[in-house]
Order: sequence, then structure tokens, then C-alpha cells
Amino acid sequence: MNGLIKQIEKGKPFFEKISRNIYLSAIRDGFLTAMPAILFSSVFILVAALPEVFGFAYPAAISTWLWKVYGYTMGIIGIMVAATTARCLADAMNRQLPKGKNINTTSVMLASVSSFLLLAAAQNDGGIMTGFAGTKGLLASFIAAFITVNVYKFCVIKDITIKMPKEVPGTISQAFRDVFPFSFAVGIAALIDAASTYFFKFTFAEGIITLMQPLFNVANGYVGISIIWGAMALFWFVGVHGPSIVEPAIAAIIYANVETNLQLFKSGAQASKLLTVGMGNFVGTMGGTGATLVVPFLFLIFAKSKQLKAVGKASVVPVMFAVNEPLLFATPIILNPYFFIPFLITPMVNVCLFKFFVEILKMNSFMYVLPWATPAPIGLILGTGVSILAVVLAGLLIAVDAIIYLPFIKAYDASLIEAEAKTATEEAVVVAEAQLDAKTEKKVIESLAKGKENINVLVLCAGAGTSAMLANALKEGAEKYDAPITADAGAYGSHYEIMSDYDVIVLAPQVNSYYDDIKKDTDNLGIKLLATKGAEYIALTRDPEKAIEYILSEV
Repeated sequence: MNGLIKQIEKGKPFFEKISRNIYLSAIRDGFLTAMPAILFSSVFILVAALPEVFGFAYPAAISTWLWKVYGYTMGIIGIMVAATTARCLADAMNRQLPKGKNINTTSVMLASVSSFLLLAAAQNDGGIMTGFAGTKGLLASFIAAFITVNVYKFCVIKDITIKMPKEVPGTISQAFRDVFPFSFAVGIAALIDAASTYFFKFTFAEGIITLMQPLFNVANGYVGISIIWGAMALFWFVGVHGPSIVEPAIAAIIYANVETNLQLFKSGAQASKLLTVGMGNFVGTMGGTGATLVVPFLFLIFAKSKQLKAVGKASVVPVMFAVNEPLLFATPIILNPYFFIPFLITPMVNVCLFKFFVEILKMNSFMYVLPWATPAPIGLILGTGVSILAVVLAGLLIAVDAIIYLPFIKAYDASLIEAEAKTATEEAVVVAEAQLDAKTEKKVIESLAKGKENINVLVLCAGAGTSAMLANALKEGAEKYDAPITADAGAYGSHYEIMSDYDVIVLAPQVNSYYDDIKKDTDNLGIKLLATKGAEYIALTRDPEKAIEYILSEV
């Protein structure tokens, strides 16, 4: 087993390179930027649709208004993502361009939206039909963004522009500089649209969905879904944030299928599309990547070692809300041979059980988008429309996951008990030293803080969940010791606009592979950049004093 894990670990640099690909990152960050609209619309869709499950119908005017709000948020998410993806990709390319060369991110967003509408919207009697302006058009959103940004990059590098006299104000001069790249980008989209409608009689967005359907059908099978969520777990097991690699490849279809399912349900049919964002969040990764929801509870109930008892107690609440880094790094599960099999197999079993319930037992699949931090059983039940089958499946998944994980937990627990028995004397010495250190902790912090002005710290992780743990520890420590530190949590990818407001940026373990990328930005801005490892990060989140000392000693 150790040999197998070492072989897998050798691929880590390659996996990290994939996760840092600017196109995959742009898709991920573009979605992250548009997420407020998605979450806002999810509230209205739940309010509008769930009462119907229990036989309650709104008056027609209220129902129409609720669906209107949904339609002008989720219903135009394709337009939003075309803009946000283009901006994120342009930001990434700007960091690679020579000094003095720069893509105008505002202009590129406008061009991407125009290009997307050409690729996705059909005309009817002179009006624009927006059937693909929502999640169904997401593939066209990405393509529009990629084409637009690369056209702008080409024009910027080759200096293809309208140059104005230096006396012309900067904003006007910039507008003229963007005329050629805007025209070329939109022109290419117009030609693609003309070819698609002339030869195939449908929009490019509809055509690309049709073309990709066989691939989506394969991904919808037992083998396909097992590979998708097994791959996420495999990447995470070697320390690379799996969803950053896998989710961009399926982002378009998992959101489009939610909308399709809702329309099927409203028409009286079964919501049968399997591959959805809810299946990932609340089935394949229930409790976080590796489907670890049951693990802290098993630690608390069955483990006898001090280490697993402590980890279970510390991680049970975060894991309930799908933040499982405390569990992954403190157990540890990452690169731990005892957990390789359950961490990989459990998500695969979960999604296969979900497929069985949808296809054989005719349970509805996910029709609503819920926040990823919703506790998995609740998200599963609400997201599929509240049914007895959903409740049964939620209980079955918990039971099956516990059965899979328990033997491996017991084996690892036994090894820890043996190790703890051998080090009992050493632990006593460590405890005594820790008690002695506690008495001088305040003096150490006061000494480190002497002469320092307020230090603004930004902690980054993949989704602002794990980063909040360290940010909260820093806030607690700063208040307790009156240290000159303020801290905020953020998600990597949404930090570009705010990073200049901070003195220190700390990367959580799940995003420390981006160190070289962000280092260019922090160096330019004079910001201190720190990258943490798994066990180190978890220890800091649990010890506010050490967290404060860590920041002060690094600045």
C-alpha cells in the first residue's frame, strides 16, 4: 500500500500543474464570482417550488413574480459567467504579459457578453430569445470568454490598436485602443453564429450541447460518475485540491442539468438528469471530498486513541458543513495508507447508490441549487424536492459510509494506541513544557509585537470555509493579547480586487500549490506571502496564541 501511494504521489507535480491551468482557474473563479447570483436565485426557487410538493399553490401573481426573480438571476447566469470568466482569464493573462502591456478587463467583459449572446441567443421576429442565456449556455459562455480574451491578448501583444495623441484623456484613449480587439472578438463570434445557423439551423450554444451529449451520457453512467468523484478523492489524497481539477470540466453540465430537472418536474415528469451540482455536494462529497461526513462521529464513538478522539471532537462541526480540512490534515487522512481505500471508494459507492435510486426507484434528482455548506442530508432532501426516498437514501448513505470507513478507522486507531503507549513518558514532559511555555506566551507575543503597526491578514482557501478557521483564531488571539492584527477569510480567485488592502496573505494547504502564481502579485504589491502545510495549518487554527505568534514572527 505504501508503495502504491508513493507512486501516486510522484504524480503530484503534474496534478498541481493541471490545477493551476489558467483556463480551468478562470472557469472556477468565474463561477465563484457569479456565485452570489446563484445562491440568491436558489432562495427564490425554493420558495417558489417547494410549497407545491406539499400541495400548496401561490396566487398566480405571486408565483409569476417569484419565477421572474429566478429568471433574471439564474436565468441569465450564462451571460454573467461569460463576463466573469473573461475577466478572470484576462487578469491571469495580464500577470503573464510584458510590462506595459495590459488587457482592459472591463472591455473584455463587454466583448465576451456580446460574443456569448451571438453564440447563444436566437432571434425571433426581431427579438432576442434567451433560452440559452442561463445554465444551458454555460459551455458557450466559456468559449466566448476564451476566444475574446485571446483576441485581446493578440491585439495587445501585436499593438493592433488606434493610437490617439497624448493630449487625449486616458479614458477616451483607452476606448479607441479597444475598438480593434472588441471588433475582432465579436466579429469571430458573429461568423461562428452565421456558420452554425446557416449549416445546422441552430445556435452554436445548442449545437455544442448536442455535440457534447454523448460524452455527458458516458459520464452519466456508473463508471463515469465513479471516475469523476473517485478522481476528486484521488487528487485530494495526494494533497492537490481535487475539485479544482475536475469540477471545471463538468461545471456546465452539472448546472444545466439542474435547470432541466426543474423543467421536467414542473411538466409532471421525473427529474431524471443525474449529473448535477447537488449530487456532487451532497452525495459524492457529503461532508467534504472523500465523503467524510461520518468519520468524525466514528472517531468519537469507536476510537480509543487520544489523537482520533481529539480530531473527532475538533472536526465534527466543520465536517457537518462540508469543511473537512481539519479532519484531512489532523487525522491525517491525506497520504495515510490506512485511509486510501475508504477515501477513494466511499464517494464512488455514494454516487452509484444515488444513480440506483434515481433510475431504478424513480426518485427525483436534484432540481435546486443549494449552498455547498448546507449539511449533506438536508441538502440531499431539499435539493431533490423532499421525498420519502430522499430521506431513505440519506440514511442509507450514512450507514454505508460508516460500514466502509469503520474497519480502517479501527485498524489505524489500534496503531495509534500502541504508539501512544510507547510515548506516554515523553507526553508528560511535553505537557510540562507546554504549561511552562503558556506562562511566557504573553511576553513572547508582546516582544514580537513591539514597534509593529496594525497588520492586516488575508487567509485564502478554495471556498472561504477553511480560511475562516485561521482568520477566527487570529481574531481571537489578537483580542486576547491586544496584538496589532486584523484578519479576514477569502476564497482564492476572488482575492485579486482586495489583496492590495492587506499586509500578509496566508495560503491554506488546499491552495498552497498556487504559491508561485500569487507570489508575482504579492511581490509587486509589497505583501508578505505565507504558505502553510496541513498539520501546521490545523495546529494554528486550534491555538490562537500560536497563530498570532506565527504572523508576528514572519512579518
